[in-house]
Amino acid sequence: MAILNSILGMIFGKKSDRDIKEVTPIINKIKEEYSRISKLSNDGLRGESDRLKNIIDERIKAEEDEIAKLKAEAEEAEIQESEKIYEKIDKLEALIDTKLEEVLKEVLPAAFALVKETAKRFVDNENVEVTARDFDRDLAAYKNSVIINGDKAIWKNRWMAGGNEIVWNMVHYDVQLIGGIVLHQGNIAEMATGEGKTLVATLPVFLNALTRRGVHIVTVNDYLSKRDAEWMGPLYEFHGLSVDCIDKHQPNSEARRKAYNADITFGTNNEFGFDYLRDNMSINPEDLVQRKHHYAIVDEVDSVLVDDARTPLIISGPVPKGENQQFEEMKGYVEKVYKAQRDLVNQIFIDAKRLLTKENATSDEKREGGLLLLRAHKGLPKNKSLIKFLSEEGMKAILQKTENFYMQENNKNMHIVTDPLFFIIDEKQNSVELTDKGIEYISKGFEDPEFFVLPDMGAKMADLEHSGLDPEKLVEEKDRLTQDYSVKSERVHTINQLFKAYTMFEKDVEYVIIDNKIKIVDEQTGRIMEGRRYSDGLHQAIEAKESVKVEAATQTFATITLQNYFRMYHKLAGMTGTAETEAGEFWDIYKLEVVVIPTNRQVIRKDHEDLVYKTKREKYNAVIDEIVNLNKAGRPVLVGTTSVEISELLSRMLKIKGIKHNVLNAKLHAREAEIVAEAGQTGTVTIATNMAGRGTDIKLTEAVKKAGGLAIIGTERHDSRRVDRQLRGRAGRQGDPGSSQFYVSLEDDLMRLFGSGRISGIMDKLGLKEGEVIQHSMISKSIERAQKKVEENNFGIRKRLLEYDDVMNAQREVIYKKRRHALFGERLEVDLLNMMYDTVEELVNQHHGSDEFEDFNMELLRLLSIESPVNDDEFKSQNPTEITEKVFDKMIAAYNRKVEAISKQAFPVIKNVFETKGNVYQNIVVPISDGKRVYQIICNLEKAYNNKGKELVKSYQKQIVLRTIDEAWKEELREMDDLKQSVQNATYEQKDPLLIYKFESFNLFKQMVVKVNRDVVSTLMKGYIPIQSPDQIREAEARKRMDMSRFKTQKSELPNADNPMEGANTNTQEKAKPQPVTVEKHVGRNDPCPCGSGKKFKQCHGRSLE
Repeated sequence: MAILNSILGMIFGKKSDRDIKEVTPIINKIKEEYSRISKLSNDGLRGESDRLKNIIDERIKAEEDEIAKLKAEAEEAEIQESEKIYEKIDKLEALIDTKLEEVLKEVLPAAFALVKETAKRFVDNENVEVTARDFDRDLAAYKNSVIINGDKAIWKNRWMAGGNEIVWNMVHYDVQLIGGIVLHQGNIAEMATGEGKTLVATLPVFLNALTRRGVHIVTVNDYLSKRDAEWMGPLYEFHGLSVDCIDKHQPNSEARRKAYNADITFGTNNEFGFDYLRDNMSINPEDLVQRKHHYAIVDEVDSVLVDDARTPLIISGPVPKGENQQFEEMKGYVEKVYKAQRDLVNQIFIDAKRLLTKENATSDEKREGGLLLLRAHKGLPKNKSLIKFLSEEGMKAILQKTENFYMQENNKNMHIVTDPLFFIIDEKQNSVELTDKGIEYISKGFEDPEFFVLPDMGAKMADLEHSGLDPEKLVEEKDRLTQDYSVKSERVHTINQLFKAYTMFEKDVEYVIIDNKIKIVDEQTGRIMEGRRYSDGLHQAIEAKESVKVEAATQTFATITLQNYFRMYHKLAGMTGTAETEAGEFWDIYKLEVVVIPTNRQVIRKDHEDLVYKTKREKYNAVIDEIVNLNKAGRPVLVGTTSVEISELLSRMLKIKGIKHNVLNAKLHAREAEIVAEAGQTGTVTIATNMAGRGTDIKLTEAVKKAGGLAIIGTERHDSRRVDRQLRGRAGRQGDPGSSQFYVSLEDDLMRLFGSGRISGIMDKLGLKEGEVIQHSMISKSIERAQKKVEENNFGIRKRLLEYDDVMNAQREVIYKKRRHALFGERLEVDLLNMMYDTVEELVNQHHGSDEFEDFNMELLRLLSIESPVNDDEFKSQNPTEITEKVFDKMIAAYNRKVEAISKQAFPVIKNVFETKGNVYQNIVVPISDGKRVYQIICNLEKAYNNKGKELVKSYQKQIVLRTIDEAWKEELREMDDLKQSVQNATYEQKDPLLIYKFESFNLFKQMVVKVNRDVVSTLMKGYIPIQSPDQIREAEARKRMDMSRFKTQKSELPNADNPMEGANTNTQEKAKPQPVTVEKHVGRNDPCPCGSGKKFKQCHGRSLE
């Protein structure tokens, strides 16, 4: 494939060269505009940005005016007409998006040149003086970097960012202009470390922010989001664009809503996603914080859209009987089997080793030794003694040869290998399976020998059908069998997850224990993933294994994958130093193209071929020796590891050698930026995970550059080539010298699982002794092929997760759209019309074609409070569509009369209240009943008075739709959680769980929609006001904004109907870390306001703080 690619490259040219050629004409236009703009005064620069805003506004003015006119018409239109009006509005909004992209393309050269010149003015001048505007005065009240002097505003070129004062010293290079164009076009710009990705982003961010539709800059952690908002903010604010960061404000607060309404909004990927979920759980429009998802740039796009995308975002709450889990109860049985297997495998391995190392062993003995070696490998593949033995000469080849023999004829004889074991582990498939011997062993002491075995439901049901039992007894037996299956299914699932926890998840590798809690370590970045839990009970299984508190089971209230969240944006772009290896995934899932941006200065870092050792011990000794030599030479060393365990091992070895060093791993992640920033100083040794410190440049002193620059040492090849490239990229920024060297052993997980047998074969043939090393380009390429296999496997896992979430996403989009319509009331009547028609159609289809006219008529009376407009004969003779139309017409007429009646009944009371207490009351509470329940409907008093009571009916519709949808959706999510878990058992029946999940979830959703439609329509058709006196109408209490950050999964009961959000766990942010001390502008209450108004601060910009 590589040869084919190189041939195609020679014929058609490299993709990167073609990409650069395409944008060259735009770069030339930017340079032309720059020569014009650089001659403008400071006020002239701001005048230029005003001119660009006006061009954009004028281009879409006609469409925006038309939309405003149509929305006003929709308010007054009949219910049947409003649907057509909203279709026109949707088309106009799509046209606006198209026109915006056209006009932005036209003004791009001027906008980019304007940003570049603004950056240059701040570099060349300590103070930039302009005519003061209101926006400058607002900023001066809170920022030391803006000072008002009469009618002038002075902008300093130094300000606070990330807790430190920075002096602005950056101007865009030409290659950075290329990166900006790529980002504006909605692609991924791959730029090497130190090429200034944060500065590059200012170009497309400024350009797209001119539309005032919101630009989101997404970062991997809250330190970077806060730092970058403060660091780059003044460039935008100088031109009157507002900037904010969501991570500075509490979730669901007015301050966070304001942050989203800013022209430019910074934040972390998780918080953007969680805010979307919170918005779709809100029960008032005032609680919504996000607006339309227009344009986003994702920093470190590979981390966010690949690594973090493996785990869905979930807001959850407690379920009834959530404490009744079986993990603690079953732990003892699993532990017993695990210990028995460990003892058995140890003995098998000793026998295998004896036979395989025996001098003059017969062919039968060698064959038996190979069988025992394979059996030990199937039983406990992570056994350290086994891994070490397999690195010895010829052993890996014997294992593979034996496995190939028993895998012949579709694993026909594999049972000979596995029957003596208690369970079988398949590391590649991440699965554990009990053997018959294991089931028998674990079931000892139970009366039921199949206590841990799922019954074959098909066969058992067939036996019952042919048993000759009477119908009543047959139903009873079927129920008993179903109940037995349900109980055993939960038990088997618990056992399987416990086996995985004991055999496949290692402490200090996959997870750490902090504050008596299991914290997941991100295998790509080495950071702790706060708030994340393994799904399907695996987290509880690990908690039981480690004897920490097993958390109660929770129910999902809202969930989304990051893939589906970011696919909602009108335009999405990303930037990183390592995306090319994942280009296929970015295109398949997000339709994002990766464009490699050339470096400003040539990379002179030396990347050496991998050094391959037989054992880990030899490898680590060689690493320590190399660190000592580099340290003596005065070079800083950054050592990359793949786990906490290895970083601590190397730390102990360095202490023995007397080498001072810093350790950065999941246990010490709070000091990340500080440690990485120091990593370039003379003689500094830093041990870190492969992707630590993203977003923080390692800058070198002149002495270090002369000594040879930063030395990168990789202690293991990561599963992903991208992560290795990230580690290498820490050295060699902006033409700095440096080197990188990876150390590999045959015992490493990657080599053990996916490494070619050819490598071990070559080492055996060369007769390498302990401590000797092999280094060749062929070896490095072989390792990269192994990495490609893992990448393909990981992509398959992520795509599978997305396929499951796509099913949920189809439902989520329907529900969230209906909720939003209900919240704002704009398209609510159209939705109600469709609900009414669907309800009537479903009722007609349910009863048509049978002699059930009386039942049909009774259902109409019971649900809709109307009689059938067709008689018995017409019901039989007419087709369902005709009957549906007639019933629907009668229903609409009845509903319109109902609306009119409620309005007429309520208006005299509303009129009385408005005229007597209108100056006191803003909102009122009016009770409306459907005969079963009384709903307290809150509506605006003035609106209800002005439209003669119609506002009350609209509020009634809104609250009934919201309440009904939320109750049904919560139940649907619980059903979907259970379904996702139960369909996994389909693999035992040779069926695809995903297909069954799609089919069953469609049926569940269909049933939910029918129920929601019926409940909403029935409630609305029966509504009436049970009061007559104005004294019974009371003022609605001032509504408090719901602070969802307070909710935790502590209550054992489900949220009640009045407050469906009660008990939601949305505590998604990390615990507060110690932050650098920052000195914000402090103004006394009675001091003059810094905005220059002449008023006291408390009477001007400080008024909101009173």
